[in-house]
Amino acid sequence: MTAPDPALVDLLGLVAYGELLAFDRLAADARLAPDLRRRAALSEMAAAEMANYRRVADRIVALGALPEEAMQPYVGALQAYHDSTEPKDWLEAVTKAYVGDAISDDFLEEIAGALDEPERRLVLDVLHESRYAEFAAAEIRAAIAADARVAGRLSMWARRLVGEALSQAGRVAAADRGALTALISRREGVDVAALFRRLTDAHTERMTAVGLNN
Repeated sequence: MTAPDPALVDLLGLVAYGELLAFDRLAADARLAPDLRRRAALSEMAAAEMANYRRVADRIVALGALPEEAMQPYVGALQAYHDSTEPKDWLEAVTKAYVGDAISDDFLEEIAGALDEPERRLVLDVLHESRYAEFAAAEIRAAIAADARVAGRLSMWARRLVGEALSQAGRVAAADRGALTALISRREGVDVAALFRRLTDAHTERMTAVGLNN
Protein backbone atom coordinates (compact mmCIF):
# COMPACT_ATOMS: atom_id res chain seq x y z
CA MET A 1 0.00 0.00 0.00
CA THR A 2 1.31 3.44 -0.90
CA ALA A 3 1.74 5.93 1.91
CA PRO A 4 -1.30 8.20 2.39
CA ASP A 5 -1.08 11.84 1.37
CA PRO A 6 -0.03 13.62 4.61
CA ALA A 7 -1.96 16.76 3.70
CA LEU A 8 -5.14 14.79 3.07
CA VAL A 9 -4.81 12.82 6.31
CA ASP A 10 -4.17 16.04 8.24
CA LEU A 11 -7.26 17.68 6.78
CA LEU A 12 -9.45 14.68 7.52
CA GLY A 13 -8.03 14.64 11.04
CA LEU A 14 -9.13 18.25 11.45
CA VAL A 15 -12.61 17.43 10.14
CA ALA A 16 -12.90 14.34 12.34
CA TYR A 17 -11.93 16.16 15.51
CA GLY A 18 -14.32 18.97 14.62
CA GLU A 19 -17.15 16.45 14.37
CA LEU A 20 -16.19 14.86 17.68
CA LEU A 21 -16.17 18.25 19.42
CA ALA A 22 -19.47 19.16 17.78
CA PHE A 23 -21.05 16.06 19.30
CA ASP A 24 -19.74 16.98 22.75
CA ARG A 25 -20.94 20.57 22.44
CA LEU A 26 -24.39 19.79 21.09
CA ALA A 27 -25.00 17.22 23.79
CA ALA A 28 -24.06 19.82 26.41
CA ASP A 29 -26.07 22.60 24.72
CA ALA A 30 -29.15 20.40 24.66
CA ARG A 31 -29.27 20.65 28.44
CA LEU A 32 -29.59 24.44 28.10
CA ALA A 33 -32.72 24.10 25.94
CA PRO A 34 -35.81 25.79 27.41
CA ASP A 35 -38.14 22.93 26.52
CA LEU A 36 -38.14 19.28 25.51
CA ARG A 37 -38.82 19.97 21.82
CA ARG A 38 -35.65 21.97 21.44
CA ARG A 39 -33.69 19.62 23.68
CA ALA A 40 -34.70 16.72 21.43
CA ALA A 41 -33.76 18.69 18.29
CA LEU A 42 -30.22 19.31 19.53
CA SER A 43 -29.86 15.75 20.76
CA GLU A 44 -30.74 14.48 17.28
CA MET A 45 -28.15 16.81 15.78
CA ALA A 46 -25.55 15.55 18.26
CA ALA A 47 -26.23 11.98 17.14
CA ALA A 48 -25.76 13.06 13.52
CA GLU A 49 -22.35 14.59 14.38
CA MET A 50 -21.18 11.28 15.86
CA ALA A 51 -22.29 9.45 12.71
CA ASN A 52 -20.32 11.98 10.66
CA TYR A 53 -17.26 11.45 12.85
CA ARG A 54 -17.43 7.71 12.20
CA ARG A 55 -17.56 8.25 8.43
CA VAL A 56 -14.46 10.45 8.45
CA ALA A 57 -12.59 8.20 10.89
CA ASP A 58 -13.33 5.17 8.72
CA ARG A 59 -11.94 6.99 5.69
CA ILE A 60 -8.74 7.86 7.56
CA VAL A 61 -8.32 4.17 8.41
CA ALA A 62 -8.96 3.23 4.77
CA LEU A 63 -6.13 5.56 3.78
CA GLY A 64 -3.79 3.66 6.08
CA ALA A 65 -3.62 6.10 9.00
CA LEU A 66 -4.93 6.15 12.56
CA PRO A 67 -7.77 8.59 13.37
CA GLU A 68 -6.41 9.41 16.84
CA GLU A 69 -3.02 10.32 15.39
CA ALA A 70 -4.57 12.39 12.61
CA MET A 71 -6.73 14.31 15.10
CA GLN A 72 -4.14 14.85 17.83
CA PRO A 73 -2.39 17.94 16.38
CA TYR A 74 -5.67 19.89 16.50
CA VAL A 75 -6.79 19.03 20.01
CA GLY A 76 -5.14 21.98 21.74
CA ALA A 77 -6.24 24.73 19.36
CA LEU A 78 -9.84 23.60 18.85
CA GLN A 79 -10.39 22.75 22.51
CA ALA A 80 -9.00 26.16 23.49
CA TYR A 81 -11.54 27.87 21.22
CA HIS A 82 -14.47 25.99 22.72
CA ASP A 83 -13.22 26.43 26.28
CA SER A 84 -12.93 30.20 25.78
CA THR A 85 -16.40 30.47 24.22
CA GLU A 86 -18.50 28.39 26.60
CA PRO A 87 -22.10 29.65 26.28
CA LYS A 88 -23.83 30.82 29.45
CA ASP A 89 -27.36 30.26 28.22
CA TRP A 90 -29.51 28.92 25.40
CA LEU A 91 -29.28 31.99 23.17
CA GLU A 92 -25.50 32.13 23.42
CA ALA A 93 -25.42 28.42 22.53
CA VAL A 94 -27.49 28.79 19.35
CA THR A 95 -25.59 31.95 18.35
CA LYS A 96 -22.33 30.05 18.69
CA ALA A 97 -23.77 27.30 16.52
CA TYR A 98 -25.02 29.77 13.91
CA VAL A 99 -21.89 31.95 13.74
CA GLY A 100 -18.98 29.73 14.74
CA ASP A 101 -19.96 26.54 12.95
CA ALA A 102 -20.86 28.42 9.77
CA ILE A 103 -17.44 30.07 9.49
CA SER A 104 -15.75 26.70 9.92
CA ASP A 105 -18.05 25.08 7.38
CA ASP A 106 -17.44 27.85 4.83
CA PHE A 107 -13.70 27.38 5.15
CA LEU A 108 -13.84 23.60 4.85
CA GLU A 109 -16.12 23.92 1.82
CA GLU A 110 -13.49 26.09 0.14
CA ILE A 111 -10.78 23.53 0.95
CA ALA A 112 -12.95 20.65 -0.29
CA GLY A 113 -12.83 22.14 -3.76
CA ALA A 114 -9.16 21.09 -3.96
CA LEU A 115 -9.82 17.46 -3.02
CA ASP A 116 -10.30 14.48 -5.28
CA GLU A 117 -13.18 12.05 -4.87
CA PRO A 118 -14.26 10.42 -2.63
CA GLU A 119 -12.78 12.78 -0.03
CA ARG A 120 -14.32 15.85 -1.63
CA ARG A 121 -17.85 14.46 -1.34
CA LEU A 122 -17.17 13.14 2.16
CA VAL A 123 -16.10 16.52 3.52
CA LEU A 124 -19.04 18.29 1.88
CA ASP A 125 -21.46 15.67 3.19
CA VAL A 126 -20.40 15.99 6.81
CA LEU A 127 -20.61 19.76 6.97
CA HIS A 128 -23.49 20.91 9.15
CA GLU A 129 -26.86 20.47 7.52
CA SER A 130 -28.84 23.55 6.55
CA ARG A 131 -31.57 22.58 9.03
CA TYR A 132 -29.08 23.17 11.84
CA ALA A 133 -28.39 26.73 10.69
CA GLU A 134 -32.09 27.31 10.06
CA PHE A 135 -32.96 26.08 13.55
CA ALA A 136 -30.40 28.39 15.18
CA ALA A 137 -31.41 31.35 13.01
CA ALA A 138 -35.08 30.90 13.90
CA GLU A 139 -34.22 30.85 17.62
CA ILE A 140 -32.20 34.08 17.31
CA ARG A 141 -34.89 35.88 15.30
CA ALA A 142 -37.62 34.84 17.73
CA ALA A 143 -35.61 36.06 20.71
CA ILE A 144 -34.97 39.47 19.07
CA ALA A 145 -38.64 39.78 18.11
CA ALA A 146 -39.60 39.17 21.75
CA ASP A 147 -37.01 41.59 23.13
CA ALA A 148 -35.07 43.92 20.81
CA ARG A 149 -32.38 44.41 23.47
CA VAL A 150 -31.27 40.83 22.88
CA ALA A 151 -29.77 41.87 19.52
CA GLY A 152 -27.08 43.98 21.19
CA ARG A 153 -26.03 41.25 23.61
CA LEU A 154 -25.91 38.56 20.94
CA SER A 155 -24.08 40.83 18.49
CA MET A 156 -21.33 41.38 21.07
CA TRP A 157 -21.19 37.62 21.72
CA ALA A 158 -20.94 36.90 17.99
CA ARG A 159 -18.07 39.35 17.61
CA ARG A 160 -16.28 37.65 20.48
CA LEU A 161 -16.80 34.26 18.82
CA VAL A 162 -15.24 35.48 15.59
CA GLY A 163 -12.33 37.09 17.42
CA GLU A 164 -11.60 33.91 19.36
CA ALA A 165 -11.88 31.82 16.20
CA LEU A 166 -9.36 34.02 14.40
CA SER A 167 -6.98 33.97 17.36
CA GLN A 168 -6.96 30.17 17.25
CA ALA A 169 -6.68 29.95 13.46
CA GLY A 170 -2.94 30.50 13.59
CA ARG A 171 -2.53 27.66 16.06
CA VAL A 172 -4.54 25.37 13.81
CA ALA A 173 -2.44 26.35 10.80
CA ALA A 174 0.74 25.63 12.74
CA ALA A 175 -0.61 22.32 14.02
CA ASP A 176 -1.59 20.90 10.65
CA ARG A 177 2.00 20.68 9.40
CA GLY A 178 1.07 22.69 6.31
CA ALA A 179 -1.92 20.60 5.23
CA LEU A 180 -4.36 23.43 4.67
CA THR A 181 -1.79 25.58 2.93
CA ALA A 182 -0.82 22.67 0.68
CA LEU A 183 -4.41 21.93 -0.25
CA ILE A 184 -5.29 25.57 -0.90
CA SER A 185 -2.24 25.97 -3.11
CA ARG A 186 -3.37 23.07 -5.29
CA ARG A 187 -6.23 25.16 -6.62
CA GLU A 188 -5.13 27.00 -9.74
CA GLY A 189 -5.29 30.74 -9.43
CA VAL A 190 -6.17 30.64 -5.74
CA ASP A 191 -6.16 33.99 -4.00
CA VAL A 192 -5.97 33.48 -0.24
CA ALA A 193 -6.87 37.12 0.45
CA ALA A 194 -9.95 36.78 -1.76
CA LEU A 195 -10.86 33.55 0.01
CA PHE A 196 -10.92 35.27 3.38
CA ARG A 197 -12.91 38.17 1.92
CA ARG A 198 -15.52 35.65 0.80
CA LEU A 199 -15.61 34.14 4.27
CA THR A 200 -15.99 37.60 5.82
CA ASP A 201 -18.75 38.59 3.39
CA ALA A 202 -20.67 35.38 4.09
CA HIS A 203 -20.36 36.00 7.84
CA THR A 204 -21.67 39.56 7.45
CA GLU A 205 -24.65 38.33 5.44
CA ARG A 206 -25.49 35.73 8.09
CA MET A 207 -25.35 38.29 10.88
CA THR A 208 -27.62 40.67 8.97
CA ALA A 209 -30.07 37.87 8.12
CA VAL A 210 -30.91 37.30 11.79
CA GLY A 211 -30.83 40.91 12.92
CA LEU A 212 -27.34 41.03 14.43
CA ASN A 213 -24.74 43.73 13.90
CA ASN A 214 -21.08 43.21 12.97
